[in-house]
Amino acid sequence: MRRFLSAILAVAGAILTPATPAFAHAGDTTSVSDYRVTVTGLSNPMDGVTVRVVEGGARLELRNDSGRAVEILGYSGEPYLEVRPDGTYENTASPATYLNETLTGETPVPPAADPTTAPTWRKVSGDTEVRWHDQRTRWTEATLPAEVTAAPDRPHRLREWSVPLRDQVRTFEIQGTLGYEPPPVAWAWWTGAALLGLAVAFIAHRWPGSAGPLALFGGLTTLAYVVTSALDGAGWAGVPILAGLLACAAAWRHPPFYLTLAGFVLAAFAGFGGADVFFAAVVPTAGPGWFPRAAVAVAVGVGAGLAVTGVLRLRAALPEPVPAPRAPDRGPEAPLPITPDACSRDPGPDHCSR
Repeated sequence: MRRFLSAILAVAGAILTPATPAFAHAGDTTSVSDYRVTVTGLSNPMDGVTVRVVEGGARLELRNDSGRAVEILGYSGEPYLEVRPDGTYENTASPATYLNETLTGETPVPPAADPTTAPTWRKVSGDTEVRWHDQRTRWTEATLPAEVTAAPDRPHRLREWSVPLRDQVRTFEIQGTLGYEPPPVAWAWWTGAALLGLAVAFIAHRWPGSAGPLALFGGLTTLAYVVTSALDGAGWAGVPILAGLLACAAAWRHPPFYLTLAGFVLAAFAGFGGADVFFAAVVPTAGPGWFPRAAVAVAVGVGAGLAVTGVLRLRAALPEPVPAPRAPDRGPEAPLPITPDACSRDPGPDHCSR
């Protein structure tokens, strides 16, 4: 078992090792949202330049394989980022360099950041692919849009947006839309997860050999969720990967303690740890929106069911307590012998008269 767990850790490390695209700004985490950011295209397509939304709308990603330098312009039209054939550069004199450091844009802009001055370029990576936060694409107000307040249970298209680019002297735009989607019915997903947990515990108890396939189903579903998150640019989540691999390993060997451990880790870290997907419409994953919610419900249900099954098997495997030895039955006590001294002291009993 130790060798197998070491192999799991090695596989997880190999998955987490590959390099990720360059980030103009990093530091905050990807989260769920009710606002959907969509790229509709470039106003003037350029060969080798592609743009997409990543991390559930938290960032834009631009890849430049054109062999030419492409600038991303800031909020005042100043040079902000430049993706050249030898890497990505940012202009430290652009206010966008600081405003885009976080998703909410609360970083103070230093007085030296002046969009009217000449650019001061600083190389941030050797990649020709860059991701950055951009407030032009997102809903940044503290209050809900008026149309959402009026009808929160309906989807809404809020507005169109654009981010200007420049190829030497030619200016063009990334174009897209911002919309609102109502959150899912959270209690329905929780109910489904609970029912699944009861079903897994019953099936594994009724047919003991089914514990392995059930664990494999839960582990593979979790790993598939991790892959869809990575495809959307969220990166490789190490904890859910380990939880999924531990569950998959139970298909090969599942003694009660290991089954309990694998089920608990799957439910706690891949299930309850990602339950925020039950409360928001937009999840940072590629593919259909229902899949991440279904994957988390499977992790909660299958993990909890396997953990309960393992605990029950552990209890059944415990030896029966040995009862304490009983004293030998000596039968009724024999009457004491009658002596003359006893009768003289107490002549009342009938046996003394005999």
